[in-house]
Amino acid sequence: MATGHGDAKGTTAHTAADGHKAPFPPFQQETFASQLVSLAIAFVALYLIVSKIALPRVGGVIEDRQKAIEGDLAAAQKLKAESDEALKAYETELAQARARAQAIGAETRDKLNAQAEAERKTLEERLAGKLADAEKTIAATRATAMGNVRGIAADAASAIVQQLSGVTPDGNAVNSAVDASLKG
Repeated sequence: MATGHGDAKGTTAHTAADGHKAPFPPFQQETFASQLVSLAIAFVALYLIVSKIALPRVGGVIEDRQKAIEGDLAAAQKLKAESDEALKAYETELAQARARAQAIGAETRDKLNAQAEAERKTLEERLAGKLADAEKTIAATRATAMGNVRGIAADAASAIVQQLSGVTPDGNAVNSAVDASLKG
């Protein structure tokens, strides 16, 4: 059954009887024609398998994938259009809200300015009335004080003359001198 390694009679597929190696089997001229026929048969079989089974499946997968991509792109375009419309509506609402806020602010500012102006006028009128009353009181006080000044000045002049000269001056002379001095 098995041959020994040291046996010279046995041959293996790798060595030849004359001592050099046999050529590579695909390059042997005796088997070249049969190899071409088997290659042609394998090629035709592979071609039929690929063209009838594999390619239609791959083509179907590619078509399904293309349809899915086109559907996704259409859905994305539709969603983009909807989001653009929503953004435009949002911006319009925002602009309207800002305009309303500015109108409300202007109206409130005008009301407050009118109210402040009315309060200012009322306050000015009250202050003008108080100022007029104060001026009347000052004028009356001044008149009273000026009336007292003449008497005080006459008394002071009499006392000064008496102190300096030691003689009591005449009341009419002191009064005429004070009157002349007050007139300017």
